[in-house]
Amino acid sequence: MDRDDTALTACRVPEMPQLRLDVRALEHNVRLMADWCRDQGVELCPHIKTTMTRPIVERQMAAGAWGVTVATVRQCGIALDWGVRRIVIANQVIHRPDLALLRRWLDATPGLELYCFVDSTAGLGLARAVMEGARNPLHVLMDVGAQGGRTGVRESAEAHDLAKACQASPGLLLAGVAGYEGIRPNRRDAVTIADVDAHCRKTASLFHALTPLFQTARPVFSMGGSAFPDRVVRALSELTESPGRPPMVPVLRSGCYVTHDHGTYANVSPLPGLSPALTVRAVVLSTPEPGRIIVGAGKRELPYDAGLPVLIGSRDAQGAPRPAARAIAAHIYDHHLVLTDAHGLNVGDEVDLGISHPCSAFDRWPDITVVNDEGHTQDVWHPQFR
Repeated sequence: MDRDDTALTACRVPEMPQLRLDVRALEHNVRLMADWCRDQGVELCPHIKTTMTRPIVERQMAAGAWGVTVATVRQCGIALDWGVRRIVIANQVIHRPDLALLRRWLDATPGLELYCFVDSTAGLGLARAVMEGARNPLHVLMDVGAQGGRTGVRESAEAHDLAKACQASPGLLLAGVAGYEGIRPNRRDAVTIADVDAHCRKTASLFHALTPLFQTARPVFSMGGSAFPDRVVRALSELTESPGRPPMVPVLRSGCYVTHDHGTYANVSPLPGLSPALTVRAVVLSTPEPGRIIVGAGKRELPYDAGLPVLIGSRDAQGAPRPAARAIAAHIYDHHLVLTDAHGLNVGDEVDLGISHPCSAFDRWPDITVVNDEGHTQDVWHPQFR
């Protein structure tokens, strides 16, 4: 073998650590969520900030997604490059260069529907200054917030005044209402569910009250998250069953369902049958003390904002499974994970770690190793956050 062949062979050796995506579990989750939304009579506009990975988004669109949700204008541009023509920016667009970019896209792209949130006359004025005169208007959703939470109007009177100001803003189109129930902790205790339900009812009530002011025949009612979509559907059913039922397009903005996880969403998701599709494979670097294992992956590779990873599998350096291996993640550093109460693991072993909160996983990795049912590499996908 000459030097070039040796280099080529070395390039094909899997690097460690490695983000691994089970494509069968992913596709199962895409179908399951699409079917559930159809059964519930709601549209799905998946929040693709979770993955920003084109082959995943293409699968979501092919399954019938109404559009996609993004968090930033940059992400909106990427989705536009991928061919998506209905995009919800689940945020307020305030920066003038960002607004100018939206105007440019709206002017240049036939059939493009862009939505963004608004919660103040100041923000509305900034958008109006850029969008005035646009032939294809920017769709605006009234952002309904919760006390002590993030953005969003807090009072009904404030929302009415803002809606009327939007009506009088050329280049902007008041197209509905949006809320976010996920500001509550991802738990299903009675107090949290009561808080989530209260926010969903508040958003639904405001939608009903603002219906005469909307500038579209079928305004959007949108809420988002993968933790409480069932509570949103419940609030929607109460709204649509009320007297004087308003026309609407009910839209969920869930995102994390697509890969699910071994932590937060495994514990809170109301959808039975979702499969965790993401793992990180890493190598045991050291066994410095009995029961203490050091793994070569840390904060730069593993999400840790919603709980430390869990050990879900291991094998020795030759690939033989170690079914008796046990360990608990205890501490995390930049590139090291400490496992304690460890048994059956040696230096050089490979471990598969289940993660919590996929939104904090994809942006850490330039490459995703896509694997089939047997765990064999099928493809490599590349998240595009920039």
